Amino acid sequence: MKILIIEDEKALQESIVKYLEHQGFVCEAVSDFLSGKAKVAEFVYDCIVVDIGLPYGSGLDIVKELKYMESKAGIIIISAKNALEDKLNGLDLGADDYLAKPFYLSELTARINAILRRRKFEGSKVIQFNEIKLEAEGQWITVSGKRIDLTDKEYKLLEYFIANQHRLLTKTAIAEHIWGDEYVHVSNYDFIYTHIKNLRKKLIDARCEDYIKTVYNAGYRFTDR
Repeated sequence: MKILIIEDEKALQESIVKYLEHQGFVCEAVSDFLSGKAKVAEFVYDCIVVDIGLPYGSGLDIVKELKYMESKAGIIIISAKNALEDKLNGLDLGADDYLAKPFYLSELTARINAILRRRKFEGSKVIQFNEIKLEAEGQWITVSGKRIDLTDKEYKLLEYFIANQHRLLTKTAIAEHIWGDEYVHVSNYDFIYTHIKNLRKKLIDARCEDYIKTVYNAGYRFTDR
């Protein structure tokens, strides 16, 4: 999978490239708007990580350009923490996800994998992980053929887990991806524990294997290993 990073903070750019390459991605990186615009015009990428505040232009204009080109690349925009207007503008323009600085590189990797898997799932009516089947359009699931009723948040949690199977997901990554700006207003992550506890119980009650593994002081991993 080929990733383009458009980020002018050199230390952050190098950290992202090093981390993603260690995860098996092929990376290219540029540091300004003009170089980023040239790259997306000339090459095809699976995912593009673009900072909004760039020398010589805005990362939002690169998002516009990608959508004008009908690019199939996933797009993650990054910007200063709590820049809500930037986030909303980027998502309205067609970005797939948003990360506020500072962020954990593991969170970025989880977002990239979620986007790539979602795009892989596109056109598929069913997403499957062992005995679990997700009906993407109707947002319902079956376990070994038995229908299970999930809340909207429980369904999104399960879909996010399957999109990032075998990977460690931090509580922050889960909260930002599923709850968005809502999670900023809470003082702890007890609400995540409650939703995951309810999801796990419904799956186990349906005679599903317990794939949700708690990683102490770190987060969760969805795996059959």
